[in-house]
Amino acid sequence: MTIVTVLPGDGIGPDIVEATIRILEELDCGLSFEYALAGGEALKQGLDLVPEETLAKIAEHPVALKGPITTPIGRGFSSVNVSLRQHFDLFANVRPALSIPGATVRYSDIDILVVRENMEGLYSGVGHTRSEDGERAELKSVVTRKGSSRVIKHAFKLARQLHRKKVTVVHKANIMKSTSGLFLEVARDVAKDFPDIELEEMIVDNCAMQLVMNPHRFDVIVTTNLFGDILSDLCAGLVGGLGLAPGANIGDNRGIFEAVHGSAPDIEGKNIANPTALLLASAMMLDYLEFNDAADRIRHSVRSVIGEGKVTTPDLGGNATTTDYTKALIERL
Repeated sequence: MTIVTVLPGDGIGPDIVEATIRILEELDCGLSFEYALAGGEALKQGLDLVPEETLAKIAEHPVALKGPITTPIGRGFSSVNVSLRQHFDLFANVRPALSIPGATVRYSDIDILVVRENMEGLYSGVGHTRSEDGERAELKSVVTRKGSSRVIKHAFKLARQLHRKKVTVVHKANIMKSTSGLFLEVARDVAKDFPDIELEEMIVDNCAMQLVMNPHRFDVIVTTNLFGDILSDLCAGLVGGLGLAPGANIGDNRGIFEAVHGSAPDIEGKNIANPTALLLASAMMLDYLEFNDAADRIRHSVRSVIGEGKVTTPDLGGNATTTDYTKALIERL
């Protein structure tokens, strides 16, 4: 029995988590679920956004499934996601962008995997300063050989595991010669250990243009923190938006899987939220646990139901409730 730590989150989080758990239970692949408090409910009880007890529960088990959590302004953690990544050293953020039949998009047959370094660069929080007169602000970017090497190796290992042919390292080494230059240098070194995988080098602004003009040229993208944050959302837009975009934060011995969209408080409790992103994240979780057949069943049911177009939530142009959509997915399983 594998125990999954579940953080329902805020807003629509509990609704999409409930739908996802129902489908995981239907698969009957030996999972049990332990719920933990985080987000708004934790604050109501006078606790941190992510209480110490919750961190301890996550530490006990290999995987966690997280609904969206709202980070309030001026209180508690600066960011729940950043705090969890740093606390558990989840160095790789993995974001697949996979076309789903029936979604209204400009392109079809998109299949891109973005692997983003999670701990360093401009998001590391190092060197935030602002002058007393408010006229000058500074932020330090720190990139290390160790941090670069482990995320680039993870990208190449994923490429090999998933039978992909190319890894594109995205950088700005022509201008940011120290930080981006080191990342590119490490990528060239790592690629030598993966002769079966093509290494492509691409400057970030060109990458953004190529993703819009010819996204089918990409397979796996690996890049630094800030660039990865931007490009992974761009890739989500290619396949229908954040409502269809799963994500995973991976460390040496743990993974936290999530929908990358927000908590959408405007539709909280209306039973119209689309759980697809979290469902696809749960499929990533199943792959991580090596329950690959169960993961494929989730992806197949999602693609089938959305592709058919009869039972879809309002964000996908339908009028189905979250409950209706979940029922259709279970029937399709």
